[in-house]
Amino acid sequence: MPGKTRVCRVCQHGLKLTYKEPEVLRQFMNRRGKILSRRITHLCAKHQRKLATEIDRARKLALLPYEVKP
Repeated sequence: MPGKTRVCRVCQHGLKLTYKEPEVLRQFMNRRGKILSRRITHLCAKHQRKLATEIDRARKLALLPYEVKP
């Protein structure tokens, strides 16, 4: 039984992963501010790496939190 092929959401919808758009980056983070894994986000390896880089940039510029206290 062949597995279900997943299509990267960024490739499919043409989302822009840039630190200048923290609203887009927040879609790939949980409530506590952690980056979600590829299994959950359904991104290809290329875009998962880019996502992590852009979230780090946004955190350094204080556009996104490093951690959210409960």
